[in-house]
Amino acid sequence: MILSTVYAVTRRLLSLPALLLRRDVSKDAELLVLRHENTVLRRHVPRMHYEPADRLWFAALAHLIPRHRWAQVFPMTPATLLAWHRKLVAKKWDHSQRRRPGRPPTASAVKAVVLRVAAENPGWGHRRIHGELTRLGHKMAASTVWNILNRAGINPAPRRTGPTWKQFLQAQAEHIVAVDFLHVDTINLKRIYALVMLEHGTRRAHLLGVTAHPTGPWTTQAARNFLMNTDRNTENRKFLIRDRAGQFTDAFDAVFADTGLRVLKSPPQAPKANAHCERFIGTLRRELLDRTLILNERHLHRTLTRYLEHYNEYRPHRALNQLCPSQAEAGPPRPIDLAERRVQRTAVLGGLINQYQIAS
Repeated sequence: MILSTVYAVTRRLLSLPALLLRRDVSKDAELLVLRHENTVLRRHVPRMHYEPADRLWFAALAHLIPRHRWAQVFPMTPATLLAWHRKLVAKKWDHSQRRRPGRPPTASAVKAVVLRVAAENPGWGHRRIHGELTRLGHKMAASTVWNILNRAGINPAPRRTGPTWKQFLQAQAEHIVAVDFLHVDTINLKRIYALVMLEHGTRRAHLLGVTAHPTGPWTTQAARNFLMNTDRNTENRKFLIRDRAGQFTDAFDAVFADTGLRVLKSPPQAPKANAHCERFIGTLRRELLDRTLILNERHLHRTLTRYLEHYNEYRPHRALNQLCPSQAEAGPPRPIDLAERRVQRTAVLGGLINQYQIAS
């Protein structure tokens, strides 16, 4: 009874301002409801947990409400609200996460250039490389160049090893010839050996001989026969690369030394030291020997001779800009329009290999 009377009186008191200010009464009533709801929630939840977005919203609205009203409006103390605002301001002007301490890192493209220059010039130290980059217009400290080389495991220039076999072969290609043996098993499982030579500069290949018993005297005589029968100019040749097989004797080296060639022995079990000749032998096997059956020495000699004619006169090489050795020596062919010409095919070695040429 008493509670009902209090409620009736309270409602009549609240209805009086509603009559006077009808436009704002609805908004003010809503605010009173929300405030009372906050009071009830505070009684049930002693400590509220706010997300960063909640703190941002409260801190932003605090500028629109007088400070003396904060205790009645906000569900936290004014000190907490001010602390949140200070954190927002500090975070706005905090650039520590946007940059790394110390010097800026060197671009990966610049590191690649430094390592490339060091690889192409084994005799250059970090000071020489730094000078080259400075000459090109890129400014960086010499210590940065040293750090790049050190992290890549590249020793200082005075303690670096000499040029690799790959660098040596590329630099001296036009002055190098190489020889090596390859073996072929006949149809009756008899093993035959062939001695071949490759000119690095022109990629022209030669057959020095075929035998079932490659002894030292036979190898020496094969070298003599080749030099007597060949019309190739050997004045530009300076080096002959061979492995350490027992068939290559001192007499064999002397035959080529008389023509001005210096014999270089490749390290044991190092095919990269004679990489071009090894690759030529691989080409022989892929394109010829793995696709045909050999009967005897005479058959192998005839087959290799015919293939080497194709290899020197018709087969293109990427190292020669897709020209064959004979074209590389005489000059590239005159450009033509294949739409106006007829291409003729010629079968070699019973159709095992095809050659193409412009029909006359």
